[in-house]
Amino acid sequence: MSGQSLGTSSRGATSRGLDRTSALPLWAQLHADLQARVAGGEFVERFPTDGELMSAYGVSRQTVRDAVRRLADVGLVQRERGRGTRVRAPTFEHAAGTLESLFEYIETRGLSQTSITRECVERADPQVAPLLGLATATSLVYIERLRLVDGEPLALDRSWLPASVARPLLDVNLTRTGIYVELVARCGVTLRSGSERIRPVVPRTADRRLLNLPAREAALAISRLTLGDDGPLEWRESLVRGDRWSIVVELTPTTRTSATLPWAPVTG
Repeated sequence: MSGQSLGTSSRGATSRGLDRTSALPLWAQLHADLQARVAGGEFVERFPTDGELMSAYGVSRQTVRDAVRRLADVGLVQRERGRGTRVRAPTFEHAAGTLESLFEYIETRGLSQTSITRECVERADPQVAPLLGLATATSLVYIERLRLVDGEPLALDRSWLPASVARPLLDVNLTRTGIYVELVARCGVTLRSGSERIRPVVPRTADRRLLNLPAREAALAISRLTLGDDGPLEWRESLVRGDRWSIVVELTPTTRTSATLPWAPVTG
């Protein structure tokens, strides 16, 4: 079980200590113990079956199901019919209104972000060039990357940049770095601002397979225009796993609204 034993009792069966004299129900004790073990990195390769947990903890099938269901409710595991239970990969939040690098965002959380560069070429794209304010025949650098977090797919990025600015990126190994990082370091470009449009989509079969996205799980399609010192710098289309990525928006009341609501913040 990911190279880890559930423990062995004197009777030869696996055993974990639950306090049957405690007022805390057995399912709650089991839930707490499993939650701590998942947080500690156990069961990454395979989560125990209900039968294995019944034997390990000496509890009923209903107790196991109650405990594991609550792990699923808080997003720690996922139960799939015919496939059993698995520990869910870490989830991430993007604060709307921020222009951030996925590479730097993941790295600051102590995780490893790597990219598989599927394509990195210079070519014209008459549909994308106008989005960057360029003539249709303008040469662009096109980069397609599969973004991985701790080896698990998170996003599929397709980026277009003016070749006159981004040509140095053609020689960069993007496995352990990001486009924005390299634009600053190699192209002398400063990122100024940008805009995004986000919508839920059902991915194409090929993209779903690349992302290892579970069946019936939606993805987020993110279209981003990034501006540099001299105007549009990058058009990016990203497909992000909906089961691992969420958007966070900070809300503040308008002056008119705050004056009429009983919970309006007090200032001064």
